[in-house]
Amino acid sequence: MTDDSAALFCPLEFRYGRDVVRALFSRRARLDRALRVEAALAETEAELGMIPAEAARAIATAARAGNVSLDRVDALERETRHDVMAISRALAEQSGDGGRWVHFGATSADITDTALALELTESAAVLRDDLTGLARALLHLAKTHRATPEVGRTHGQHGVPISFGYKVAAMAAEVVRHRARLDELLPRLAVGKMAGAVGTGAGFGSHAAEVEDGVMRRLGLTADEAPGQLVGRDRVAEFTNLLALAASTAERLSTEVRNLQRTEIAEVAEPFDEARQVGSSTMAQKRNPVVSENVTSLARLVRAFALPPMENMVQWHERDLANSANERIVLPHAILLTDDLLTKLAEVFRGLKVDAAAMRRQLDLAGGGAMTESLMLALTARGLARAEAHEVMRTLTRDAGDGAGLGARLRNDPRVTRLIPPEEVDRLLDPAEYVAAAAAKTDRILARLEPVLAR
Repeated sequence: MTDDSAALFCPLEFRYGRDVVRALFSRRARLDRALRVEAALAETEAELGMIPAEAARAIATAARAGNVSLDRVDALERETRHDVMAISRALAEQSGDGGRWVHFGATSADITDTALALELTESAAVLRDDLTGLARALLHLAKTHRATPEVGRTHGQHGVPISFGYKVAAMAAEVVRHRARLDELLPRLAVGKMAGAVGTGAGFGSHAAEVEDGVMRRLGLTADEAPGQLVGRDRVAEFTNLLALAASTAERLSTEVRNLQRTEIAEVAEPFDEARQVGSSTMAQKRNPVVSENVTSLARLVRAFALPPMENMVQWHERDLANSANERIVLPHAILLTDDLLTKLAEVFRGLKVDAAAMRRQLDLAGGGAMTESLMLALTARGLARAEAHEVMRTLTRDAGDGAGLGARLRNDPRVTRLIPPEEVDRLLDPAEYVAAAAAKTDRILARLEPVLAR
């Protein structure tokens, strides 16, 4: 840590998050978005003949030239104790005679909420790329292991075989659903307002609708159709709840990696730099799933950030200021951490080590017990009632600790041998035969999702 960073106290400043996303929420980036909105307002008003054209040009030039400094805005905010008033005054100072027209007819929330829409739109584009990258990593893994047998587990116990590829393809489908949710949400998120105090547009007179349409057109946004003084906070709450959903999926995936990496299972392992990485300061043999654990930890925090935006939906009358402070904290943190955990998880799955032999050993642990459904269905097809076939398999697997495998028990049980010849018993006990259906379903998932991800 350098001397300059010694005073940093928030881990997002130095430990978590990517610089490209952190830059979206820099103070300079946020100021520039507010200035873009002020410039769009002035240009629209000039187009409608509400302010002089030369004034609009001066305002737009000052807004886009980087002449409005953070230091000046900070100084004015200390004086006025009002953030948007500080911005508009600083912009007016740089606009010469045209400065008298800065912020004409607008209210603070017109600027802040419209700038927020720009910020959320930029953030959504990054998160969409993150979801796409994670889904592609999963689909590549699914294709590679479409027919790799693995025991399926229910209630933490061995169930019947699946393919590892199918497990991962199901993960990919869930991630793609989140991307679809984001696409569907974006039109409700890319929404600003230029409607003045309490949202009626009265300050813009007869040009109210034209001003709002013109500003939003210039910024690539749409207008909230029925705002108060604020854009409806249901939009922000929906977005942060989507982040919470994506985080929950990420934790589900990371938990699966962590469980399958347990020493007694050891079917997969996240990437580990054997040349330099250390697993434990004491236990030199450790190869811990630290990235997956980190994803789990951050996902729990992202979900917690979904609550304040729902509470912010409750405003006193046409507006209050109770949402403002927590949104400044919640939104950058939730977005930065969601990006962080999604990109980390994509790297885990891109470099995941899959041990097919260990998966086969797990299948063999119960001496063929994972294949009971296959045998039960075969016995039913050959004449036993399903309930009777189920009871046969239940009793044959009841005392599996005696050392005899299921195959031997089947070959010595007359209820079975009279219906199924020994060579067919071997086939019915083969997990590779059983997971052919999982492989085929994986192929169908791949065929559906790959074109979706290309869009």
